[in-house]
Amino acid sequence: MNKEKIQELSQSIFNEVVANRRYLHTHPELSFNEVETSAFVAKKLDELGLQYERMADNGLVALIKGAKPSDRVVALRADMDALPILEANEVPYKSQNAGVMHACGHDAHTSSLLGTAKILTQLKDEFAGTVKLIFQPAEEKLPGGASLMIKEGVLENPKPQAVLGQHVMPLIDAGKVGFRAGKYMASTDELYVTVKGKGGHGAQPQQNIDPVMITAYMLTALQTIISRSADPKSPSVLSFGKVIANGATNVIPNEVYLEGTFRTMDEAWRAEAHKKMKKIAEGVAESFGGSVDFNIVRGYPFLINEEKLTAATRAHAEDYLGKENVLDLDIWMAAEDFAYYSQVADACFYRLGTRNESRGITSSVHTPTFDVEEDAFKISTGLMAYLALKQLGN
Repeated sequence: MNKEKIQELSQSIFNEVVANRRYLHTHPELSFNEVETSAFVAKKLDELGLQYERMADNGLVALIKGAKPSDRVVALRADMDALPILEANEVPYKSQNAGVMHACGHDAHTSSLLGTAKILTQLKDEFAGTVKLIFQPAEEKLPGGASLMIKEGVLENPKPQAVLGQHVMPLIDAGKVGFRAGKYMASTDELYVTVKGKGGHGAQPQQNIDPVMITAYMLTALQTIISRSADPKSPSVLSFGKVIANGATNVIPNEVYLEGTFRTMDEAWRAEAHKKMKKIAEGVAESFGGSVDFNIVRGYPFLINEEKLTAATRAHAEDYLGKENVLDLDIWMAAEDFAYYSQVADACFYRLGTRNESRGITSSVHTPTFDVEEDAFKISTGLMAYLALKQLGN
């Protein structure tokens, strides 16, 4: 497949991709509520003459079949949901839905995949194989739209030999992409903990069972799971971001409420750590005469990029962009529900650079000032089209 032709097509649709991204950014919707977003994507697929199937309520799946015969199938995935964040950017495309913002770049993912779809429809007479387009809802909220779409058969009929995903990365300059083979992103579990004691006057601690003190010891003891039980060669993270002890300067409360997260890259250790957390928490609470409810909500698995597929995909990216524009990624302890695809199929999840320091576009994802350098769309659409066609053997 002629990469220069794909690059030319990518340039020709650049303004359209930017316009689509800005529309989506202006009209963000939360996980499991992507009704208008889904309708927008459906309209664009209709304009391309592509038939689609709905999955997981707001998800869409479409096929682009090359005119030449081949049984090979590759799936391309984009997520569509936004976050409950009040946007602080003063831009023409600022969110019009107060308290909802595309702060993780899913607007960029969706508009890019629509652009890729347009390129591929213009090339379908020239390639062999099938490209499956997955527009996925609810990446940001458990149980994750990926898990629901997989249950509904998104990876069947036809079954792809590979699944590719593209995600923005504000640490990388626009015009560049990043890859990592093997384990890349962590599993994620949500922890909801209530430490129970007996409240009372702060001047009479001997009459109380102080849940604040129990919590302090418990938090310290739990960190030994990371420092003394986890394999140092396999990263793990245990963090608590919410602690509520609703007492006063002289009031010991009856209970303390905590929320946290546990992340790792080993499923066997993950299960073992769950047991250890509960045992340690219960032991500490009991030693002070209190008790604890330790609830673990199991989240996404770890994300693994299949070695051979990722090596090949990286090589194709170097061919398309030049070696100097393809970077190595380190492990990333954030989580992504693309991991569900990677657990059941050969998958490659790579990063699209969206940083531009000269314009101040440097904010991290999940922040009120996150934005993307739109020049990234000059490569995002054509690159994914090229990677898909090379994977199909063209």
